[in-house]
Amino acid sequence: MIEDETWGSKRVNRSHGQIRAEALFKRSLVIIGFSMLVLVLGILLTLIIESIPSLKHLGVKYLWGKTWDPVNNVYGAFPFLLGTLLTSFLALIISIPFSFAIAIYLGEYNPKGWLSNFLKNTVELIAAVPSVIYGFWGLIVLVPMVRALETKLGVLPYGIGIFTAALILAIMIIPYAASLGREMIRLVPSPLKEAAYSLGATRFEVIRNVVLPYTRSGLFAGILLSLGRALGETMAVTMVIGNTSLIPTSIFAPGNTMASVIANEFTEADHTVYLSALIELGLVLFIVTVIINMAGKRIIKRFTNE
Repeated sequence: MIEDETWGSKRVNRSHGQIRAEALFKRSLVIIGFSMLVLVLGILLTLIIESIPSLKHLGVKYLWGKTWDPVNNVYGAFPFLLGTLLTSFLALIISIPFSFAIAIYLGEYNPKGWLSNFLKNTVELIAAVPSVIYGFWGLIVLVPMVRALETKLGVLPYGIGIFTAALILAIMIIPYAASLGREMIRLVPSPLKEAAYSLGATRFEVIRNVVLPYTRSGLFAGILLSLGRALGETMAVTMVIGNTSLIPTSIFAPGNTMASVIANEFTEADHTVYLSALIELGLVLFIVTVIINMAGKRIIKRFTNE
Protein backbone atom coordinates (compact mmCIF):
# COMPACT_ATOMS: atom_id res chain seq x y z
CA MET A 1 0.00 0.00 0.00
CA ILE A 2 2.81 2.38 0.93
CA GLU A 3 4.58 1.51 -2.34
CA ASP A 4 1.42 2.32 -4.32
CA GLU A 5 1.10 5.69 -2.60
CA THR A 6 4.79 6.44 -3.26
CA TRP A 7 4.43 5.47 -6.92
CA GLY A 8 1.29 7.57 -7.23
CA SER A 9 2.97 10.61 -5.69
CA LYS A 10 5.88 10.22 -8.10
CA ARG A 11 3.49 10.12 -11.05
CA VAL A 12 1.71 13.25 -9.78
CA ASN A 13 5.00 15.09 -9.29
CA ARG A 14 6.19 14.05 -12.74
CA SER A 15 2.93 15.19 -14.33
CA HIS A 16 3.20 18.55 -12.55
CA GLY A 17 6.77 18.86 -13.80
CA GLN A 18 5.68 18.08 -17.34
CA ILE A 19 2.91 20.68 -17.13
CA ARG A 20 5.37 23.33 -15.89
CA ALA A 21 7.85 22.40 -18.63
CA GLU A 22 5.10 22.62 -21.24
CA ALA A 23 3.99 26.01 -19.94
CA LEU A 24 7.59 27.25 -19.92
CA PHE A 25 8.14 26.00 -23.46
CA LYS A 26 4.94 27.68 -24.68
CA ARG A 27 5.91 30.94 -22.97
CA SER A 28 9.36 30.84 -24.57
CA LEU A 29 7.81 30.34 -28.03
CA VAL A 30 5.53 33.34 -27.48
CA ILE A 31 8.49 35.47 -26.37
CA ILE A 32 10.59 34.43 -29.36
CA GLY A 33 7.74 35.12 -31.79
CA PHE A 34 7.04 38.49 -30.20
CA SER A 35 10.76 39.37 -30.31
CA MET A 36 10.77 38.73 -34.09
CA LEU A 37 7.84 41.12 -34.46
CA VAL A 38 9.62 43.73 -32.33
CA LEU A 39 12.78 43.29 -34.42
CA VAL A 40 10.96 43.88 -37.72
CA LEU A 41 9.10 46.88 -36.32
CA GLY A 42 12.37 48.22 -34.89
CA ILE A 43 14.05 47.98 -38.30
CA LEU A 44 11.12 49.75 -39.96
CA LEU A 45 11.05 52.47 -37.29
CA THR A 46 14.80 53.04 -37.59
CA LEU A 47 14.56 53.39 -41.36
CA ILE A 48 11.67 55.86 -41.05
CA ILE A 49 13.43 58.00 -38.43
CA GLU A 50 16.69 58.12 -40.37
CA SER A 51 14.79 58.98 -43.57
CA ILE A 52 13.07 62.04 -42.09
CA PRO A 53 15.66 64.58 -43.40
CA SER A 54 15.27 63.18 -46.90
CA LEU A 55 11.48 63.11 -46.63
CA LYS A 56 11.42 66.76 -45.54
CA HIS A 57 13.88 67.88 -48.21
CA LEU A 58 12.61 65.84 -51.17
CA GLY A 59 9.04 64.83 -50.37
CA VAL A 60 7.12 62.28 -52.39
CA LYS A 61 8.82 63.33 -55.65
CA TYR A 62 11.80 61.29 -54.42
CA LEU A 63 10.03 58.13 -55.61
CA TRP A 64 9.58 59.16 -59.24
CA GLY A 65 12.59 61.44 -59.56
CA LYS A 66 14.77 60.37 -62.47
CA THR A 67 18.00 62.11 -61.51
CA TRP A 68 20.47 61.02 -58.85
CA ASP A 69 23.12 63.73 -58.46
CA PRO A 70 24.63 63.99 -54.96
CA VAL A 71 26.92 66.85 -56.08
CA ASN A 72 23.93 69.09 -56.73
CA ASN A 73 21.87 67.58 -53.91
CA VAL A 74 19.31 66.07 -56.30
CA TYR A 75 18.01 62.61 -55.52
CA GLY A 76 15.52 60.47 -57.42
CA ALA A 77 14.95 56.80 -56.67
CA PHE A 78 13.03 55.80 -59.81
CA PRO A 79 16.04 54.47 -61.84
CA PHE A 80 17.06 52.21 -58.95
CA LEU A 81 13.52 51.07 -58.23
CA LEU A 82 13.10 50.19 -61.90
CA GLY A 83 16.46 48.41 -61.98
CA THR A 84 15.59 46.38 -58.89
CA LEU A 85 12.25 45.23 -60.27
CA LEU A 86 13.66 44.50 -63.75
CA THR A 87 16.56 42.36 -62.53
CA SER A 88 14.47 40.51 -59.95
CA PHE A 89 11.49 39.63 -62.13
CA LEU A 90 13.63 38.85 -65.17
CA ALA A 91 15.74 36.54 -63.01
CA LEU A 92 12.57 34.93 -61.70
CA ILE A 93 11.26 34.32 -65.23
CA ILE A 94 14.57 32.74 -66.25
CA SER A 95 14.85 30.56 -63.16
CA ILE A 96 11.29 29.15 -62.99
CA PRO A 97 11.65 26.53 -65.78
CA PHE A 98 14.92 25.23 -64.29
CA SER A 99 13.57 25.24 -60.73
CA PHE A 100 10.42 23.33 -61.67
CA ALA A 101 12.35 20.88 -63.85
CA ILE A 102 14.76 20.09 -61.01
CA ALA A 103 11.91 19.79 -58.50
CA ILE A 104 9.90 17.43 -60.72
CA TYR A 105 12.89 15.27 -61.59
CA LEU A 106 14.13 14.90 -58.01
CA GLY A 107 10.66 14.66 -56.51
CA GLU A 108 8.91 12.40 -59.03
CA TYR A 109 11.24 10.77 -61.57
CA ASN A 110 14.30 10.06 -59.46
CA PRO A 111 13.54 10.64 -55.74
CA LYS A 112 16.09 8.12 -54.40
CA GLY A 113 19.55 6.82 -55.18
CA TRP A 114 23.07 8.16 -55.41
CA LEU A 115 22.33 10.33 -58.46
CA SER A 116 19.38 11.95 -56.72
CA ASN A 117 21.46 12.66 -53.61
CA PHE A 118 24.31 14.02 -55.73
CA LEU A 119 22.02 16.37 -57.64
CA LYS A 120 20.25 17.48 -54.45
CA ASN A 121 23.56 18.29 -52.77
CA THR A 122 24.75 20.12 -55.88
CA VAL A 123 21.62 22.28 -56.00
CA GLU A 124 21.95 23.08 -52.29
CA LEU A 125 25.61 23.96 -52.83
CA ILE A 126 24.56 26.64 -55.32
CA ALA A 127 22.75 28.42 -52.48
CA ALA A 128 25.82 28.14 -50.21
CA VAL A 129 28.31 29.76 -52.60
CA PRO A 130 29.08 33.37 -51.52
CA SER A 131 27.59 36.00 -53.80
CA VAL A 132 30.96 37.64 -54.43
CA ILE A 133 32.11 34.39 -56.07
CA TYR A 134 29.16 34.62 -58.44
CA GLY A 135 30.19 38.19 -59.16
CA PHE A 136 33.75 37.17 -60.06
CA TRP A 137 32.48 34.30 -62.19
CA GLY A 138 30.06 36.63 -63.93
CA LEU A 139 32.79 39.13 -64.77
CA ILE A 140 35.19 36.50 -66.10
CA VAL A 141 32.82 34.08 -67.85
CA LEU A 142 29.34 35.52 -68.27
CA VAL A 143 30.13 39.10 -69.32
CA PRO A 144 32.14 38.04 -72.44
CA MET A 145 29.35 35.65 -73.43
CA VAL A 146 26.70 38.35 -73.06
CA ARG A 147 28.91 40.79 -74.98
CA ALA A 148 29.16 38.31 -77.86
CA LEU A 149 25.37 37.87 -77.81
CA GLU A 150 24.85 41.64 -77.85
CA THR A 151 27.21 41.96 -80.82
CA LYS A 152 25.17 39.40 -82.77
CA LEU A 153 21.93 41.18 -81.87
CA GLY A 154 23.28 44.53 -83.01
CA VAL A 155 23.06 46.31 -79.63
CA LEU A 156 25.84 48.11 -77.82
CA PRO A 157 28.14 45.36 -76.46
CA TYR A 158 28.40 46.49 -72.86
CA GLY A 159 28.53 42.96 -71.50
CA ILE A 160 27.48 44.26 -68.11
CA GLY A 161 23.93 45.40 -67.49
CA ILE A 162 20.41 44.39 -66.46
CA PHE A 163 20.43 41.14 -68.44
CA THR A 164 23.76 39.95 -67.05
CA ALA A 165 22.69 40.74 -63.50
CA ALA A 166 19.42 38.87 -64.07
CA LEU A 167 21.31 35.80 -65.29
CA ILE A 168 23.49 35.82 -62.17
CA LEU A 169 20.44 36.22 -59.96
CA ALA A 170 18.60 33.43 -61.78
CA ILE A 171 21.40 30.98 -61.02
CA MET A 172 21.52 32.10 -57.38
CA ILE A 173 17.78 31.73 -56.71
CA ILE A 174 17.20 28.37 -58.44
CA PRO A 175 17.87 26.30 -55.27
CA TYR A 176 15.15 28.02 -53.23
CA ALA A 177 12.20 27.18 -55.48
CA ALA A 178 13.72 23.83 -56.51
CA SER A 179 14.27 22.58 -52.95
CA LEU A 180 10.84 23.60 -51.69
CA GLY A 181 9.17 22.27 -54.83
CA ARG A 182 10.96 18.92 -54.49
CA GLU A 183 9.76 18.48 -50.92
CA MET A 184 6.20 19.44 -51.83
CA ILE A 185 6.11 16.98 -54.73
CA ARG A 186 7.37 14.17 -52.50
CA LEU A 187 4.50 14.87 -50.09
CA VAL A 188 1.82 14.19 -52.70
CA PRO A 189 -0.21 11.17 -51.42
CA SER A 190 0.60 7.99 -53.33
CA PRO A 191 -3.10 6.91 -53.59
CA LEU A 192 -3.83 9.98 -55.71
CA LYS A 193 -1.11 9.12 -58.21
CA GLU A 194 -1.91 5.40 -58.17
CA ALA A 195 -5.57 6.14 -58.89
CA ALA A 196 -4.57 8.20 -61.92
CA TYR A 197 -2.23 5.47 -63.15
CA SER A 198 -4.97 2.88 -62.72
CA LEU A 199 -7.18 4.92 -65.05
CA GLY A 200 -4.51 4.76 -67.74
CA ALA A 201 -2.84 8.13 -67.25
CA THR A 202 0.77 8.54 -68.31
CA ARG A 203 3.41 9.94 -65.95
CA PHE A 204 3.26 13.29 -67.73
CA GLU A 205 -0.51 13.41 -67.29
CA VAL A 206 -0.18 12.48 -63.61
CA ILE A 207 2.32 15.29 -63.08
CA ARG A 208 0.21 17.82 -64.99
CA ASN A 209 -3.22 16.88 -63.60
CA VAL A 210 -2.41 15.54 -60.12
CA VAL A 211 1.01 16.54 -58.81
CA LEU A 212 1.17 20.17 -59.97
CA PRO A 213 -2.41 21.10 -58.92
CA TYR A 214 -1.86 19.48 -55.52
CA THR A 215 1.43 21.32 -54.91
CA ARG A 216 0.73 24.66 -56.60
CA SER A 217 0.59 26.64 -53.35
CA GLY A 218 3.95 25.23 -52.26
CA LEU A 219 5.48 25.83 -55.68
CA PHE A 220 4.27 29.42 -55.64
CA ALA A 221 5.70 29.83 -52.13
CA GLY A 222 9.08 28.72 -53.51
CA ILE A 223 8.79 31.30 -56.29
CA LEU A 224 7.98 33.96 -53.70
CA LEU A 225 10.99 32.93 -51.62
CA SER A 226 13.20 33.17 -54.70
CA LEU A 227 11.86 36.62 -55.52
CA GLY A 228 12.58 37.84 -52.00
CA ARG A 229 16.13 36.57 -52.33
CA ALA A 230 16.56 38.33 -55.68
CA LEU A 231 15.22 41.67 -54.45
CA GLY A 232 17.83 41.95 -51.70
CA GLU A 233 20.91 40.60 -53.46
CA THR A 234 23.74 43.12 -53.45
CA MET A 235 27.31 42.06 -54.15
CA ALA A 236 26.93 39.84 -57.24
CA VAL A 237 24.54 42.34 -58.86
CA THR A 238 26.82 45.28 -58.03
CA MET A 239 29.73 43.65 -59.86
CA VAL A 240 27.91 43.04 -63.16
CA ILE A 241 25.04 45.53 -63.49
CA GLY A 242 27.09 48.55 -64.57
CA ASN A 243 26.30 50.87 -61.63
CA THR A 244 24.85 53.80 -63.55
CA SER A 245 22.21 56.21 -62.28
CA LEU A 246 20.50 56.45 -65.68
CA ILE A 247 17.17 54.82 -66.43
CA PRO A 248 17.88 51.61 -68.41
CA THR A 249 16.58 51.83 -71.97
CA SER A 250 16.64 48.07 -72.53
CA ILE A 251 17.44 44.87 -70.65
CA PHE A 252 20.96 44.97 -72.10
CA ALA A 253 21.69 48.49 -70.86
CA PRO A 254 23.63 49.17 -67.64
CA GLY A 255 21.60 50.07 -64.59
CA ASN A 256 21.57 49.91 -60.83
CA THR A 257 19.51 48.52 -57.99
CA MET A 258 18.60 50.04 -54.64
CA ALA A 259 20.80 47.59 -52.75
CA SER A 260 23.76 48.27 -55.06
CA VAL A 261 23.48 52.05 -54.67
CA ILE A 262 23.44 51.73 -50.88
CA ALA A 263 26.49 49.44 -50.93
CA ASN A 264 28.44 51.67 -53.33
CA GLU A 265 27.70 55.11 -51.89
CA PHE A 266 26.92 54.72 -48.21
CA THR A 267 30.52 55.30 -47.09
CA GLU A 268 30.78 58.32 -49.41
CA ALA A 269 27.74 60.14 -48.00
CA ASP A 270 29.25 63.37 -46.68
CA HIS A 271 26.15 65.27 -45.52
CA THR A 272 22.86 64.59 -43.81
CA VAL A 273 20.48 64.71 -46.80
CA TYR A 274 22.70 62.43 -48.91
CA LEU A 275 22.93 59.85 -46.12
CA SER A 276 19.22 60.11 -45.41
CA ALA A 277 18.40 59.67 -49.12
CA LEU A 278 20.37 56.41 -49.15
CA ILE A 279 18.58 55.21 -46.02
CA GLU A 280 15.28 56.09 -47.63
CA LEU A 281 16.28 53.82 -50.49
CA GLY A 282 16.52 51.05 -47.91
CA LEU A 283 13.07 52.01 -46.64
CA VAL A 284 11.64 51.84 -50.17
CA LEU A 285 13.26 48.43 -50.69
CA PHE A 286 11.80 47.25 -47.37
CA ILE A 287 8.31 48.43 -48.34
CA VAL A 288 8.53 46.89 -51.84
CA THR A 289 9.58 43.55 -50.34
CA VAL A 290 6.70 43.63 -47.84
CA ILE A 291 4.15 44.51 -50.53
CA ILE A 292 5.33 41.71 -52.83
CA ASN A 293 5.30 39.19 -49.98
CA MET A 294 1.80 40.23 -48.88
CA ALA A 295 0.50 39.97 -52.44
CA GLY A 296 2.15 36.58 -52.81
CA LYS A 297 0.62 35.28 -49.59
CA ARG A 298 -2.84 36.34 -50.75
CA ILE A 299 -2.33 34.43 -53.99
CA ILE A 300 -1.10 31.37 -52.06
CA LYS A 301 -4.16 31.56 -49.81
CA ARG A 302 -6.40 31.76 -52.85
CA PHE A 303 -4.70 28.72 -54.38
CA THR A 304 -5.12 26.81 -51.11
CA ASN A 305 -8.83 27.58 -50.83
CA GLU A 306 -9.62 26.53 -54.40
